[in-house]
Amino acid sequence: MSDYYNSRRTKNMFDPASGEPFKVSRSKIDLFLNCPLCFYLDCRLGVGRPPGFPFALNSAVDVLLKKEFDIHRAKKRAHPLMSAYGLKDVVPFQHEDLEMWRSNFKGIRYVHGPSNLLVTGAIDDVWVTEKNEVIIVDYKSTSKEEKVSLDKEWQIGYKRQMEVYQWLFRMNGFTVSKTGYFVYCNGKTDRAAFDAKLEFDIDLIPYTGDDGWVDKALKDIRDCLMQEKSPLPAKACDYCAYRKAARDVQGKVIHTR
Repeated sequence: MSDYYNSRRTKNMFDPASGEPFKVSRSKIDLFLNCPLCFYLDCRLGVGRPPGFPFALNSAVDVLLKKEFDIHRAKKRAHPLMSAYGLKDVVPFQHEDLEMWRSNFKGIRYVHGPSNLLVTGAIDDVWVTEKNEVIIVDYKSTSKEEKVSLDKEWQIGYKRQMEVYQWLFRMNGFTVSKTGYFVYCNGKTDRAAFDAKLEFDIDLIPYTGDDGWVDKALKDIRDCLMQEKSPLPAKACDYCAYRKAARDVQGKVIHTR
């Protein structure tokens, strides 16, 4: 077994006998909704999906956007993107916990009593209106010929992400706008040459969230974790389909070592 799986088997595994709140990130909630079996294997048995490769360019865009919005935050003024899209009386939110909320290892958090789950999420940004209503903001980056949107089926994960963040801020006592925004950066490929720089079109896409599903999902997650038998896989899960196909043919393989 690789070092990855050796370490995973002892990291953040659910113990049914423990009374301590069990930590679930926004991404783990999405994993459960996508495939209960993959979630159970990860959080109850300690065998997660193979890790993906990091999107270093996307991370660079996120870092630079945070720096850019922080310049305007420090001066308590609106970013030009806000004005360009008609957002009046909105500025980047100043708060002493902002850096913690942005941290992947901390984030904004809340213990959900009915499930005893510690829900966490690392945000990209928060804006605030003149009436102290906070607006959740997420940065996204891509490069494609078509105009960016939230119309693709797979982007349900983006919408859930926004809704979990909105729920977390509400649970922490903030008045939260139902409308969040995606700062969506689309890399241009129609330039004559690279010239050591990549240019982007930037769109501000509003999304009206509904976090009404979160409470039930957390209760379902708790029920799943308490089971002694693993749940059924999601029908459309490629990871589960691969594992099944591998099991089906494994007995036919002759090992030479």
